Amino acid sequence: MCGIVGYVGDKKAQDFLISGLKRLEYRGYDSAGIVTVSEKGKATLIRAKGKIAELEKKLAKNKRDDNVGIGHTRWATHGEPSEKNAHPHQAGSIYLVHNGIIENYKELKAELKEHDFKSETDTEVLAALINSFYKDGKHPLVNAVVQALKLVKGTYGIAVVSVLEPSELVVARSGSPLVIGVGNNETLVASDASALVGHTKRAIYLNDGEVALLTKNSIEIKTLNAEPVSAKVEEIETNLAAIQKGGYDHFLLKEIMEQPDSLRETLRGRVNAENGTVRLGGPGLSEAELRKIKHLIIVGCGTAYHAGLLAGYYIEKFTPEITIETVIASEYRYRDAYIPKDSVALIVSQSGETADTLACLREIKKQGIPTIGIVNAIGSTIAREVDGGTYVHVGPEISVASTKAFTSQVIAMVMFGLTIAQAKGVKSSILTPYIKEIAGLPEEIRKVLDGSVETVKKIAKDYAKYDHAIYLGRDVAYPAAMEGALKLKEVSYTDANAYAFGELKHGPLALVDDRFFEVALVPDGVLLEKSVSNVQEVLARGGHMIVVTNSDEFDLPVESVVKITTSMKLFAPLLMNLVMQLLAYYITVDKGYNVDQPRNLAKSVTVE
Repeated sequence: MCGIVGYVGDKKAQDFLISGLKRLEYRGYDSAGIVTVSEKGKATLIRAKGKIAELEKKLAKNKRDDNVGIGHTRWATHGEPSEKNAHPHQAGSIYLVHNGIIENYKELKAELKEHDFKSETDTEVLAALINSFYKDGKHPLVNAVVQALKLVKGTYGIAVVSVLEPSELVVARSGSPLVIGVGNNETLVASDASALVGHTKRAIYLNDGEVALLTKNSIEIKTLNAEPVSAKVEEIETNLAAIQKGGYDHFLLKEIMEQPDSLRETLRGRVNAENGTVRLGGPGLSEAELRKIKHLIIVGCGTAYHAGLLAGYYIEKFTPEITIETVIASEYRYRDAYIPKDSVALIVSQSGETADTLACLREIKKQGIPTIGIVNAIGSTIAREVDGGTYVHVGPEISVASTKAFTSQVIAMVMFGLTIAQAKGVKSSILTPYIKEIAGLPEEIRKVLDGSVETVKKIAKDYAKYDHAIYLGRDVAYPAAMEGALKLKEVSYTDANAYAFGELKHGPLALVDDRFFEVALVPDGVLLEKSVSNVQEVLARGGHMIVVTNSDEFDLPVESVVKITTSMKLFAPLLMNLVMQLLAYYITVDKGYNVDQPRNLAKSVTVE
């Protein structure tokens, strides 16, 4: 969840470390720190609680020209946010930064009696363990790291430096991502490739169980069993403009407004509206293998789970002989679930590093079930470990709350469902309406966004005063309502929950009073009358309702209506989700909270 950066080269390490940490601020953190080492072996350690701005204040008084260093933004797991718990942590002559959790830290700590522990963290235990093997430089640092990691249980992405070996940097990973940037007379390290953008376009993505010894001109990678690894250098596709605000006040608004273009990238080369066909090469399944599929498992967390739910609603409409099971990864990983042999699993994750989703992937693979990744981050762990995959290509999401990835995840999964249906010989008359709407979605998204911003901005001012909200929908509008409620709660801290309209009378209707406002998704179609009746039930109990609809027939006297004008019939709820994204954004702005970095949350969840 936290951010790691590292540098060894000819330039000033402090400059890269600070700029890199700023690039990783979106991941969520509560403290930050850097350490640099001079050629003569003198370390300069600077740590601060709070934002990187606090670290910069201290840095202004401790400028150094050192060419080696590591940095970190911490999101508390063991010990409260404080300077003493911030990374890097020191043990003897070494300094270490760490993402992940050392599960057996208590047992290890009990054995490390010579070390005087100053923090409450599991990370300092790992630093002390490495130092116990290092013995103040009597053994090479990389060997000490390897020996220590063999005793560790848990997850880690680490970077280590020593004042006794000031031209080297050692990194290792298991369950927490690390990227090595290959530069000219410099080698860089980050937990996310966005920190490397502008410094190099070449990167090596470290795999689990690998350790790398880095100097400014060399990269030596081995496994924990000392087996050499032939590293693949890949190109970083992200550009500098993609990780900047581009004139918007916040990344969240930028990413909401980017969706016409981001979805076009998802569709590029995959949809032929004229021929009524969809072609996905990434999953790597032959038509014969597609025809055999009888059971589809969709695995995700949070927004990815909601995307899977919504996609599943669509897919079952045109592949009726397939059973679809959408599961929450954090629960599914511990279930003793039987998976039928004619199954395929869709593994959904924006970051490609989500710990629970990755654990599910590995368990599913043990059962011999084909796995298909629906991932945004190129080179991520899930992207590398699935049997096949479809990148959604939405570009970086800097804001913690996912928006453009959700839209593209839904459509990518629906396209996979369409490829199955095509292989099974489903009539084109059934599939063509879906394909044509998918092809037209980017332009419809643009129209809805352009036509909704001012309306939603005005409405948000009336509802920012509430601390509770209920989101409601039927059929495909229900998963969309779930995602809308999640967006509002994670950025505005409003207690927002979603319910299927039909469940109102089974409990949630008791919540309707002046403390709550309600958001109802009412798409045109066969369930319009039922949804309208449910809206009337809420109104009869004094509800404060916002209705999002594309129906010309809706005329109930609710407080607020956002009318969507669109030619879309099938994917109207996906367009309604745009309105809910804007509503969450503007309510948060009116409440005065940090839109891009909501409290207690991080972008990439790499621990349980």
